[in-house]
Amino acid sequence: MLGFLLTFIILLIIGVPIAISLVFTTLAAWITNPALPIDGVYIYKNLVGGLNSYAILAVPLFVLAGIIMARGGISKRLFNFFAYFVGRLTAGLPAASVITCLFYGAISGSGPATTAAVGSMAIPYLTENGYKKDFSVALIAVAGGLGVIIPPSVPFIMYGQATSEVSVGGMFTAGVLPGLLIGFCLIAYCWVYCKRHGEDKELLAKGYAALHEKSFFQVFKDSFWALLTPVLILGGIYGGILTPTEAAAASVLYSLIISLFVYKSITIKDFPGLLKEAIDGGVAISLVVAAATVFSRCLTLLQIPHEIGVIFGQIFTTKVAFLLGMNVLLLFIGMILDTTSAILILTPLLLPIAESFGISPYHFGIIMVVNLAVGFVTPPVGANLYVASGISGMDIVFIAKKALPFIITFLFALLLITFIPQISLCLLG
Repeated sequence: MLGFLLTFIILLIIGVPIAISLVFTTLAAWITNPALPIDGVYIYKNLVGGLNSYAILAVPLFVLAGIIMARGGISKRLFNFFAYFVGRLTAGLPAASVITCLFYGAISGSGPATTAAVGSMAIPYLTENGYKKDFSVALIAVAGGLGVIIPPSVPFIMYGQATSEVSVGGMFTAGVLPGLLIGFCLIAYCWVYCKRHGEDKELLAKGYAALHEKSFFQVFKDSFWALLTPVLILGGIYGGILTPTEAAAASVLYSLIISLFVYKSITIKDFPGLLKEAIDGGVAISLVVAAATVFSRCLTLLQIPHEIGVIFGQIFTTKVAFLLGMNVLLLFIGMILDTTSAILILTPLLLPIAESFGISPYHFGIIMVVNLAVGFVTPPVGANLYVASGISGMDIVFIAKKALPFIITFLFALLLITFIPQISLCLLG
């Protein structure tokens, strides 16, 4: 077991791409132990079989829908609608930014996509209205992580793929209240920050007045189709009308119709670029899914989950100790692995141990995704940091430092989610 895991770690350290590292590690296990049925043919069949999943189809479709909606100006219309109501309150615009991230997360299912779509619009607007640029960038980088907690969520789909014990729809339901809780905690911190550091009330008053030059009816009319998007996607899933995969396909169709014919923000000529961007993101995820399928089956053949379970059982003798230890482990893993890889690799290892302590697989999945969402704003991987850096021109390490209070707020919500299971489970019935 030690040699197997050491091979994988060494490959990652020397910079071998995650998908190739997974496959090479599996090959190494066969080379060192030819008795294992993990030859080239086995690996090839499982690479193909790993993608032969109806649920996996939802991932590239949600990626494409998120890209279309980002180009279609959905985030700007959502922000204007929320700012119309809370813009004159203390921390009103930061709160509107967080709420926009919540709504946009219910469209894209991706942390980096939410950061890019909301940040490109909200960061300049916040700085124009007197908020410090580092505060604005850090806020959006952290709030962008809500994109993988509020359903539909790509990591929830990956978690459903990694275990046969949960449904993707159930994970979507379980993620609603944790996402709202984290959003509320971030808004509460923004309120405290603005009370302590003050706001430029004169600038805010001008911006609020400019927004209110339009009537409520005009703002609502302009935002209506954007607001309806998550309602249609999630309503279709929770109403039993659509499966998550069908909802993903419907979101692509809906976003195309709205962007082409209602908002007229994209044209047919934009299609090749949109498809290329979606393929770039979708293929990268698919390669990791396929490789992780082979890797996890190799883990099972080597009985590594059982051995790790015995070790964990000796180290963590109580449920509380296990939950705390798992959170520390996942926070560290989130710093060095992308979310998809971490879920597909760690779920087969940790879920059986969690269930032995009586932890629901749905609750465990929420804890895992929330932990890994923190990884979006922690170097060296920190995908949201790179997106926010590209938008703002600020150094990623500087953004990470300024994001620390928001991360602490996120971790406070994580502790509540970890030790109050009903936050995740009450909507499941």
